[in-house]
Amino acid sequence: MSLSDLSATQAGEKISKGEITSEELVQACLERVEQVDGAIEAWSYLNSDYALDQARKLDIIRQDGGPIGPLHGIPAGIKDIIDTAHIPTELGTPIHAGRVPFKDAWVVSRLRQAGAVIMGKTVTTELATYSPGKTKNPHDPNRTPGGSSSGSAAAVSSNMVPIALGSQTNGSIIRPAAFCGVFGFKPSFGMIPRTGVLTQSVPLDQLGVFARTTEDVALLTQVLAGYDVTDPSTTLRTPPLLLSVAAEEPPMPPKIGFVKTPVWDRADVMCREAHQELCETLGENIEEVELSPSFNHVFDHHKIVMEADIAYNYEKEYETGKDLLSDSLRGQIERGKSYTAVAYQKAIAQKAILDVTLEELFNEYDALLTPSVPGEAPVGLDNTGDPSFCTIWTFCGVPSLNIPIFVGENGMPIGTQLVGAKNDDARLLRTANCLLSRLNG
Repeated sequence: MSLSDLSATQAGEKISKGEITSEELVQACLERVEQVDGAIEAWSYLNSDYALDQARKLDIIRQDGGPIGPLHGIPAGIKDIIDTAHIPTELGTPIHAGRVPFKDAWVVSRLRQAGAVIMGKTVTTELATYSPGKTKNPHDPNRTPGGSSSGSAAAVSSNMVPIALGSQTNGSIIRPAAFCGVFGFKPSFGMIPRTGVLTQSVPLDQLGVFARTTEDVALLTQVLAGYDVTDPSTTLRTPPLLLSVAAEEPPMPPKIGFVKTPVWDRADVMCREAHQELCETLGENIEEVELSPSFNHVFDHHKIVMEADIAYNYEKEYETGKDLLSDSLRGQIERGKSYTAVAYQKAIAQKAILDVTLEELFNEYDALLTPSVPGEAPVGLDNTGDPSFCTIWTFCGVPSLNIPIFVGENGMPIGTQLVGAKNDDARLLRTANCLLSRLNG
């Protein structure tokens, strides 16, 4: 077993006990990159000397008896829309080629404080939208890894790093996690500050994480959760104790609602049958729930908000580099410009209305279960797959977790999605552990 196969939690324990060094771990991850990334292309920037230099400095701190953080010596991938000081952050477009920030994003600073090694920048789609980057699916290079956090999902899936950061404005964490076969977690809206991250849509943008275990998901999210006065979506409150609560036994078996959503007809036969079998396995602990008709229009509301915000936030790119943008992104920008202020405000107003409905559901259920994606990752690299099973939960800002438990008829991973109540992320992760324990038992 290579050190690169270790989870962040496992590696952290070995580093803290002196059984391995951070340099050894980072070197193993770099060797793994050398072995597999030629076919996957998960990285937009990776400097081996820089990664090893960080690791050596962290090893000296531990050897000298200095304080170590919860991620001490652990390498992490950073999506290339998240600023890293003095390291290229090019946003997935030639318009920003050579862009090098002078300051870390809030989350990158938080990682460094926790002792993480910034391994490099992972590939994003064009400005975190739909036009693919160069990354291929680690399970089949002829298939998409999903997007827009394609490089982060692929890097974790192929054991190049144990953890990575991503973002989601529609389905950009859950979808690639499902296609690549890893855990992907989009916490509640506002849990992780977005300062220093490309702005696509202020009401929709959410940061999240990729890992190979739920324990690593909880650990990394707990490190990143916090308050930043410059991000109005965040709240000055004590961050949740995700790691300890997620590991607890619940007071009673969690009750789960199975939700097909209005896009159930997009799921392929294998996806539908897999979820039916899962419901049968869970037995009396799960029951089918039908969302109210008001959720049927979420897809229109989300599109108006996202595209109008893209038109506003990407106006400079459109005006100065229109010819360098994909047809897909130009179309989104041009549609976004056509929406009226009244249409935009009506769409935004639906969030509060839907929140009330979801609160009622979560008074009865610990979590909702629904597909992450319609099926296996599509063949071809010209698109990133259908995000529609993620749209409702992103629009409403509730936490969602991809759980990689299914394998399709072509041997490709397919995830199921567990959704929780807003700001009750710890209970969602605890429920996920209960579900996995039940399936593995």
